[in-house]
Amino acid sequence: MHPRLLKTFLAVARTRNVTRAAREVNLAQSSVSDQIQALETELGASLFTRSRQGLALTPVGEALKPYAEDLLALADDARAAIDATRAEAAGSLSIGALETIASARLAGWLAGFRAAHAGIDINLKVAGSGELLRRLGDGEVDVAFCFERPPELEDASAPDRRLARRVVAVEPLALIAPPGDNRADVDLAALAEKHFVATETGCVYRAMVDRAFAEAGPRKPSLAAEAGSIDAIAGLVAGGAGFALVPRLAVAAAIDRGEVAELAWPGPVRSADIVMIWRRRRVQPPALKALLTAIGEGFAPVTPAGARPRHAASPPS
Repeated sequence: MHPRLLKTFLAVARTRNVTRAAREVNLAQSSVSDQIQALETELGASLFTRSRQGLALTPVGEALKPYAEDLLALADDARAAIDATRAEAAGSLSIGALETIASARLAGWLAGFRAAHAGIDINLKVAGSGELLRRLGDGEVDVAFCFERPPELEDASAPDRRLARRVVAVEPLALIAPPGDNRADVDLAALAEKHFVATETGCVYRAMVDRAFAEAGPRKPSLAAEAGSIDAIAGLVAGGAGFALVPRLAVAAAIDRGEVAELAWPGPVRSADIVMIWRRRRVQPPALKALLTAIGEGFAPVTPAGARPRHAASPPS
């Protein structure tokens, strides 16, 4: 079974659609269909059936899926082991991050890391947390930085055991209001009467708001608008659309410029974890190993007032 065929098979299994799978693996739809047919011919069994929800795995396809993932992971490990023997080649790193983390936390840190590891080529890709995890699983990025996704956004029935994660920072949440709203104290009952601006359902930022209010009490505020980015949320709040609860690192500049007012958040959830996630491998590529080591040494967690310190996970693996 050629790795190329297995990669295409997994793309179709994940997307349940030949067109979307073709975009993922950068092939024509006809080529995807041909590769699936070739794999089915090699195995002597059908891998997919059609349903109203799209292409579904047959029992044979379900049996093949974990082995396909393991075989591709072994191929990655083999490449990593070969790279590790080439001392003269520092290698490259593809880093994925949420936009707010990339600009507010990673930009300065990566400049220092790049200065200390001049031979490593760095490619920074910005995407949402769900897309980052997909790219990580597909090997498109080596490591991803995002906020910890709450359990309700994870697939508890199929956790990705290929991934390791480590908390690298604890960021305070900020309650922001239109400029001029400078009340020092506001309680949850009053906030529940306010309109809030948030990202759409399914986004990690929206989950932060929902979780913060869920742990504070049964009543949730009404939404004034949904926005696609933290910058857009800050702009809507500055324009008077409502309040917002967001990671402070994303709106610190707007607060400093007086574009929005920062109020004390009275709820029990006052911070969000930034996590670094990477693929588990028998042998890590030298460039990724250097980054994992540097993060542990110099990307010290920030513990907001009132938050409990969080400890890093196990060493790189």
